[in-house]
Amino acid sequence: MKKWMTASLVAALLLTGCTSEQPPAPSAQSATPQSSQPAAAPQQPAAASPAASTSAAIPAAVDKPLKIALVSEFSIGTFSAQYLQGVKEQVSKFGGELVVYNADGDLGKMAAHLDTAVNQKVDGILINHGRAEALQPGVERAVKAGIPVVAFDNDLDQVDGVTVIDQDDYSLAWQGLKNLAQSIDGKGNIVYIWVGGFAPMEKRNRVYEIFLKRYPNIKEIARFGSATPNTALDTQAQMDAILKKYPNKGDIAAVWAPWDEFAKGATRAIKAAGRTEIKVFGIDLSDEDLQLIQEKDSPWKASAATDPADIGRVQSRFLYQKIAGEHTPKYFSLDPHLVSQDKLPDKPVNMSELAQYVSGWGRSDAAVSPWMAALEAKHK
Repeated sequence: MKKWMTASLVAALLLTGCTSEQPPAPSAQSATPQSSQPAAAPQQPAAASPAASTSAAIPAAVDKPLKIALVSEFSIGTFSAQYLQGVKEQVSKFGGELVVYNADGDLGKMAAHLDTAVNQKVDGILINHGRAEALQPGVERAVKAGIPVVAFDNDLDQVDGVTVIDQDDYSLAWQGLKNLAQSIDGKGNIVYIWVGGFAPMEKRNRVYEIFLKRYPNIKEIARFGSATPNTALDTQAQMDAILKKYPNKGDIAAVWAPWDEFAKGATRAIKAAGRTEIKVFGIDLSDEDLQLIQEKDSPWKASAATDPADIGRVQSRFLYQKIAGEHTPKYFSLDPHLVSQDKLPDKPVNMSELAQYVSGWGRSDAAVSPWMAALEAKHK
C-alpha cells in the first residue's frame, strides 16, 4: 500500500505541471543583442523526416527570411551553449536570422529585452527561462501584436496562445533519484545540492520530498547550493567543506545534484579529496559533463537529461509552425533519458555520439511539418 501511495503521488506531480530546467545565474557579460548566424552543429535535427517531401508546399508566412528573437535569462554553462547552438542551427536551416538577447540573470533586463523585440516587430520570439512575474506583460503585448511566442522552462502558461515546452522535470528528478536509491540499496546519508526560486528547481524539489518518504532509510545530512557566476567552482568549495565535516568513509553515501553545474562541482571536490566511494547523481548533460562522468574512478554515476541542442531545435520548429498558422499544443515535454556511467563505452563519447548508446537521444520528431523539409532544401 505504501508503495502504491507513493507511486500515486509521483503520478499526480507528473500530471500537475508541464513547465520546467536550469536555474539562472548572473554574468558579467554584456546583454547587447547580437545578430547571429550559426556555425555547423555536430548533430542533425529531426526536421527532415523520411516521410517529408521536399516538394511540399511551403506556407507563404515562412517562405521568406524571418527575423527571430531569442530572449534568454542567462547563458551560463555548457548546457546553455548547446541549447543555443540547437536554436541557431534550426533557424539557419529555415533561412531565418536569429537575434540573441542575453539578460545575464537579470529579470528586469530580460523584460526590457522582450519589449525591445516586440517594438522591433520581429517575426517570432523564443523565450529561454525567466518567470511570469517579470515577463507576462511583455508576452501579452507580443501576442496582441500578432507575434508568436514559444517559451522554454518557465511559467508563462497563463498567456493564451503561447506554447510552453520543458524537459518534464518531474520525470527527470524521479529517474535520477530512483537510480540513486537503487545504487545505495535504499539506505545511507546523502547530501542535497539545491537552490530555490526557479521553476524547474522547485519542481525537482517536489519529487525529492516524495523520494525521502518513499525511502525512509535515506537521510539528508547536508543541504546547500546557490546560483552564481561560477556555480561549479563555488559548489566545489562548499562540497569540500562538507567532506571535511564528514571525513570518514561511509559518512556520506551519495550526492543528489539536480543541476549539472552542481554535479560538476561536487564531482571535482570528491575526486580531489580521494572520496570516490561517494556517488553523485545529477540532472542535465553536456560534452563537459560526459567527460567528467567517463573519467577514471569518477563518482558521477548517472544524469537524467534531454539533449539541450534538441530542445533548441524543437522550440524553433514550434515557433515556425505558429508563424505558418498551424496549431501547436499549449504544453509540450520532451522525453528525458537516464545516462548512466555503466552504459557508456570505454572510449570517450560526446553528445553527438550519445544516440549510439542511449535509445532516442537527440532525435525528437516533435513539431515536424511536411513543408519543413522543402524549406530546409530551399536554403541549403
